[in-house]
Amino acid sequence: MTLLAITIVPSLAILYYFVFSDKFREPNKSIYKVFGLGILICLPAYFANTLLISFFYKNTLVPTELLGSFLSAAIVEEGLKFLVLYYFVLKMKEFNEPMDGIVYGVTVSLGFATLENIFYVYGQGFNDPYSIAILRSISAIPAHALFGVFMGYFFMRYVFIKKKNNLLLSILVPYFLHGYYNYFATLSYLGMFSLLIVGWFIAIRIFSKLKVKQKTKSKEYEKKL
Repeated sequence: MTLLAITIVPSLAILYYFVFSDKFREPNKSIYKVFGLGILICLPAYFANTLLISFFYKNTLVPTELLGSFLSAAIVEEGLKFLVLYYFVLKMKEFNEPMDGIVYGVTVSLGFATLENIFYVYGQGFNDPYSIAILRSISAIPAHALFGVFMGYFFMRYVFIKKKNNLLLSILVPYFLHGYYNYFATLSYLGMFSLLIVGWFIAIRIFSKLKVKQKTKSKEYEKKL
C-alpha cells in the first residue's frame, strides 16, 4: 500500500494544486475525463515508442541517448497529449478561460504520468521498486506536469490571445523540454534536476501572473478566437 501511495500520490498532489488554484474551478467530471484520456494515450505511446526506437536502431547510427529522448518519447508522448487538447479539450464548453489551458494541460500530462509511473514501478522495478518510485516522484512526475504547464499555456494563448505561432509553440516547447529531460536523465542527474528547477521557476511565474489577472475577473467566460 505504501508503494502504491508513493507511485500515484505525487501526481494527484500536483493535480490538486493546479485544479484548486483556479478561481473558477473546472467541473470534476471534466477533470476526470481529461485525466482518463491522459491514461488512455499511454497504450499507443508505448507501441509508437517501441516501433520508433526499433526503426532508428536498425536503420540508423543515431546514439542511444537520442533514440530515447528526441526521436521517440518526446515527440510521441507530447504529440499525443497535444492531440487530446486539440481534439477534445478545445471542444469542451468548460474550456472557456485562459487558466483552463494550464489546468487541462497539466491534467492530461499527469494522467499519462500516473499510468507510466505504475508501469515503471511495478513492471520494471523488481529489484528496488521503492527507490524507483521515490526517484520518479521527484523527477518524472514533476517533469510531465511541467511539460503540461507549457503546453497548456501556449495552447490557451492560441485559443484566447493570438493565433500566430502559439499552436506550434504549444507542441515545440514541451517537446524540447521533454527531449532534453530524457537526454539528461541518461547522462547527468545534475543536468536533469537543473532543467526541472529552472523550468519550474519559469512555470510558476507564468502561472502566478495568470492567477493575478484571474483575481480581477468577476466572470469566467472569455471568447475564443
